[in-house]
Amino acid sequence: MRALFATIKSAIVRPAAAAQQADTAGAASEASAARHLQARGLTVLARNFRCRGGEIDLICRDGESIAFVEVRMRARGDYGGAAASVTRRKQRRIVLAAQLWLQRAGLAPTPPCRFDVVLLRAADDPQPEWIRDAFTA
Repeated sequence: MRALFATIKSAIVRPAAAAQQADTAGAASEASAARHLQARGLTVLARNFRCRGGEIDLICRDGESIAFVEVRMRARGDYGGAAASVTRRKQRRIVLAAQLWLQRAGLAPTPPCRFDVVLLRAADDPQPEWIRDAFTA
């Protein structure tokens, strides 16, 4: 009976711990990406904007433009690395969230917008890769 309980407990506890660890790494990655972009003159307007259709990690002002930024971290290059993880489906969800954010922000006229991606190999990657205009709406 103890063995069965131990198996069930490990099946329940490990995924929750892994999810918490992933959330912590994600938050650290987003903070690192925000610092990288701020050092290059962007102003962070919002972090982790969530809506029913999707989520945007960072929303930044770059001069007169708004940059909707997806932050991706993958320590290993398997399956194409971090860049390959920004799939068409993910792009559509980011675009939908961006449209909603723009409506809620009430900016008139709507400023020029773009979709950027910041790629990291680790949460504290000293040289993240910033891809401006990574995809279009």
